[in-house]
Amino acid sequence: MATSASAQLSKVVKRQYMELPQGDNVQAMYIWIDGTGEGLRCKTRTLDSEPKSIEDLPEWNFDGSSTYQSEGSNSDMYLIPSAMFRDPFRKDPNKLVLCEVVKYNRKPAETNHRHKCKKIMEMVDHQSPWFGMEQEYTILGTDGHPFGWPSNGCLVHNMRITEPASMLVGSSKLAPVKASTWEITCGCGKIVG
Repeated sequence: MATSASAQLSKVVKRQYMELPQGDNVQAMYIWIDGTGEGLRCKTRTLDSEPKSIEDLPEWNFDGSSTYQSEGSNSDMYLIPSAMFRDPFRKDPNKLVLCEVVKYNRKPAETNHRHKCKKIMEMVDHQSPWFGMEQEYTILGTDGHPFGWPSNGCLVHNMRITEPASMLVGSSKLAPVKASTWEITCGCGKIVG
């Protein structure tokens, strides 16, 4: 499948806007889990200076009725910054801000899983609990097939090499779930603070 000319134009236009000077301003993209519990939402706020810590980031609000998080009445929801990271897409000094969501009455939203996790972690803090996370993803080529694999199937000959080698070193994963599937594993640690 060929890439359309408009797709190339979009990249050129995007690059022009991404390279505009920002001055001292910083874009902070606030990210949260919506009312479905599966979708991510975000909105970006322009700040006058680079935030150095979570405390430097203001709370923000949004209309929860448009994100499946509230009814029409009392639909104000608040974003409470919980973690801040360098923005790998818009580059420094811009930030990605992970947020907890609370309702108009300051009670946690139903999909505020961080609040629930923090509460449980505090209950068992004396046991020094740790947990880790894995995120799988698949890279597809422009033709829609798994990237780097032939369109007529997987590279079967590699299994003869990888399976015995994996068994030899005691690996619990012999092959990816599907072609061109990769996994990011975040190390164990006391993550919620």
